[in-house]
Amino acid sequence: MFASIYLPNFYLQAAMRHQPELRAKPAALIEEQEKKPLLIQLNEVAEKSGIRKGMTPSQALARSLEVVIKARARTQEKSIQQLLLHFAFILSPFVEATAPGVCTIQFTDNRDLTAKVSGLIEWLAECEITAQAGIAPTPDASVLAAHLARPVLEIDNAKEFLAPLPIETLAMSV
Repeated sequence: MFASIYLPNFYLQAAMRHQPELRAKPAALIEEQEKKPLLIQLNEVAEKSGIRKGMTPSQALARSLEVVIKARARTQEKSIQQLLLHFAFILSPFVEATAPGVCTIQFTDNRDLTAKVSGLIEWLAECEITAQAGIAPTPDASVLAAHLARPVLEIDNAKEFLAPLPIETLAMSV
């Protein structure tokens, strides 16, 4: 079995990690090094305010004057990715850094997987990192399950899990 740990809005989480007071406000992230900075990630509060990815900061401010615009924090991103991998390696020696904010773990002992992975999610929460996890028989199915998990989703039959999903769901995966 495989488990994928997914950190939603990874870049935004990294930029806001040590500012928990901002979590209740609309927040968006820009890639500062672009000629024309556009929003690349935003939190749920920002989405509810009518802000969308691809907008300019001024367009976002026109939708909500409370929006907090943050720039990517590459040092924090690296730190969070290292924490994610550290905790993953506690559970198994077979860990892959799948993408920024995503790691996949292969288990040889399938006992109590939901409890083990839930513990990892709790460890990350203690570090002020929001995570969700998917457990499945294949790595790809575990990544998809992680995107849909709240916070942990275990599936036994990948084919049955994938069949009813709309094709747009695949765009959520890595």
